[in-house]
Amino acid sequence: MTDVLVGFAIIAVVVAAGYLCARLRIGGPDARTALNQVGFFVASPALLFTVLARADVAALVQAPLAVAAVGAVVAAGVFVLVNRLWLRLPAPEATVGAVGAGYVNANNIGLPVAVYVLGDATAVVPVILLQLLVLAPVALLVLDATTSGRMSWRFVLAQPVRNPIILGSAAGAVVSLTGWTLPVAVMAPLDILGGAAIPMILLAFGMSLHGTRPLRRGEARAAVWVASGVKLFVMPLVVFVVARFAFGFDDAAVAAAVTLAALPSAQNVYNYAARFGRGEILARDTILVTTLASPVVLVVAAVLLS
Repeated sequence: MTDVLVGFAIIAVVVAAGYLCARLRIGGPDARTALNQVGFFVASPALLFTVLARADVAALVQAPLAVAAVGAVVAAGVFVLVNRLWLRLPAPEATVGAVGAGYVNANNIGLPVAVYVLGDATAVVPVILLQLLVLAPVALLVLDATTSGRMSWRFVLAQPVRNPIILGSAAGAVVSLTGWTLPVAVMAPLDILGGAAIPMILLAFGMSLHGTRPLRRGEARAAVWVASGVKLFVMPLVVFVVARFAFGFDDAAVAAAVTLAALPSAQNVYNYAARFGRGEILARDTILVTTLASPVVLVVAAVLLS
């Protein structure tokens, strides 16, 4: 329990520093964009490459990935069912809500949580691979079909290839699976770049919280609460049941799976909504609500599972 609190305290301090930088306008108006861009295109791919190159990838993509997949699919399905019975949002907005309910922030928050709370950066890798290689293409395909009336497979299939995080992860997986040992001259610079990823991600995230005004009246508040509730409570519960009783995980593995499932909705959800111009407010507010509430859920889960 103490380790969990210390881990979240470390994350919270860096996020708060980012918020303070934005409030004081340190770095100028483009500081958050610059940090996000460098973190996304340079530091995070380097971090994931070095983590995967040294990990047992074959073990990572088996049971943990299956548990994460079940949790994500069930959470999205619950939102779709509630929408059909009550909310009755149009298909594009319902898709955004379903993705917000089941797509976790595995990069911006998941990586720091894996490092500082779980003590193992590889714990989040199966979730990242699942989301970027499977869930994101499916979500983009549905949004494309429901907004344009057609399905652009070329657009959807090109997304993973154009994502530097996927490319870095894939390269690291190749090194791990082939048993290559890269020279220090290659790994050392990547270790330095990867070490910058988490601080930049957390600072940029803290900056993004400044000036946000969520849950305005009449702006899909009911859908936001449904998506947030499913994300924060239903998904971790489903993952707990599946990990404990279907796969027989030990206590540490169950705690890791539940912790990752209780992460907030990913900022990618807003990017997808903005890309198609549908459900942007729903995505934005779901991300914010789950981000603010997720630490409480994670601490409660840690107490119950300890």
